[in-house]
Amino acid sequence: MRGRGGEARRQNILAILRRTGGPVAGAELAQSLRVSRQVVVQDVALLRAQGHRILATPHGYLALEGGARVSTSIAARHTGLVELEDEMATVVALGGTVVDITVEHPLYGEIRGMLMVRSHDDVRAFVARLRESEAAPLSSLTRGVHLHTLEAESDAALAQIVRALREKGYLVEGESGGENSLAPRDSP
Repeated sequence: MRGRGGEARRQNILAILRRTGGPVAGAELAQSLRVSRQVVVQDVALLRAQGHRILATPHGYLALEGGARVSTSIAARHTGLVELEDEMATVVALGGTVVDITVEHPLYGEIRGMLMVRSHDDVRAFVARLRESEAAPLSSLTRGVHLHTLEAESDAALAQIVRALREKGYLVEGESGGENSLAPRDSP
């Protein structure tokens, strides 16, 4: 009996995450399912083990299943909060999502932070949290150089985003001045 209730609850978690389309806090899931936060954490771990793509973001859990989105990685550089905000605002204004940020640390290696910034509201909220926390952005560890994974609905939309970031001077170009981003790829 115990397994059946748990499986039904896990299917409910998936249904909520898919229906919402955005991050859902673990505490919110726990309250709606009338279980503890720890049960939700365990259920999400089991769903991941079953192959469901569920991402834990600062805003909550996000189902990455479905949707024919494409993604690319870019190398970028900027300093200061104004440029950080403008970089993200440029991406979302053109229909993209800033999925994450990665920096290469000399001691720790790759450090990755999940962002999932999809809208101007997300940009404003991120910048507000950064100011309120008085924390430094990850890119401050590498003098502003960082990588982002970007997502959009099509290769054309990604190309437009990359072009706009290049025009604003945010992209780190290679020695030969070639293409900054990796070739767009379908999201798994």
